[in-house]
Amino acid sequence: MSYVDGFVLAVPKNNLDAYRKMAQLGGEVWKEHGALAYVECLADDVPYGELTSFPRAVQAKENEVVVFSWIVYESRAHRDAVNAKVMADPRLKSDWETMPFDGKRMIFGGFQPFLEL
Repeated sequence: MSYVDGFVLAVPKNNLDAYRKMAQLGGEVWKEHGALAYVECLADDVPYGELTSFPRAVQAKENEVVVFSWIVYESRAHRDAVNAKVMADPRLKSDWETMPFDGKRMIFGGFQPFLEL
């Protein structure tokens, strides 16, 4: 069964072009180093919930859009190997302060699928 890294973050609408550029490079690097899939999605139907929701989770502001993304690998071991290569790749060296979103509000983690159809 595969392994998935998932991400949820808020990007200022006026930074979407910069985010797309960053994500395009990131996707190319992850795929080059062995990721099976790399997907970036913009929120389209994500209501602001009373208790929980994607916008609440990342404290999205009025001028921000929620991004939901994931990367697919063969396994956890494959993910760890790919990510080690990605983190060492000089093309992705950047300063958190120049990112086109607030990295402190990003949610991320690794997931072991328990059902694949």
